[in-house]
Amino acid sequence: MKQRLTDFSKVIVILRGYNYQQVEAVVEVMKNSKINAVEITLNRGDSKTIIKKIVQKYGQEISVGAGTVLNEADLKDVVNIGVDFVLAPNMFSKKMLEFCREHQVISVPGAYSPTEIYQSIKDGADIVKVFPADIVGSKFFKDIRAPFGELPLMAVGGINIQNVREYFLAGAKYVGIASGIFQTEDIVNSNKDSLKNSLKNFEEKIEGA
Repeated sequence: MKQRLTDFSKVIVILRGYNYQQVEAVVEVMKNSKINAVEITLNRGDSKTIIKKIVQKYGQEISVGAGTVLNEADLKDVVNIGVDFVLAPNMFSKKMLEFCREHQVISVPGAYSPTEIYQSIKDGADIVKVFPADIVGSKFFKDIRAPFGELPLMAVGGINIQNVREYFLAGAKYVGIASGIFQTEDIVNSNKDSLKNSLKNFEEKIEGA
């Protein structure tokens, strides 16, 4: 589901360490929601297999991304699988950013300081993931707009249903959320009814943000 950046979901659901059945349960619930981007991190030995299956089954309905993409080899693997976006907790090299551009994949490298954010934008990143966002706080997103203006920043780390609006109001354009939407036990048990209720509650919380 190749997307233009302007159409990219403001909220990205992060799934880290779950098996295929658990990931599929969440994605199935997401199909009928306004939150249509899921990041599957490369923290399991079978992560790429899981991503491939999700892309094949849901790739026309959900924007599927790979997270914790730390090197060129993994980047090439997941792009060949067919992901729509890639993320990392650290900066991407210029070569990695160019590879993303060439293959129309949204790049979301990580940054922690104003210098890293500026450099990533200068190098051509589509979005910059500020991580961990709960350490710098929402005020960081407001303050950084003074020298740099509006930036395509994603807040990741410690974002939940209670503080998500705070980050949007401070200037974050996107948020990545792991356990801030769903209960871990509901994902582990593939409890779709509870997952659906949690997603609905979250959507209501951010409506208009």
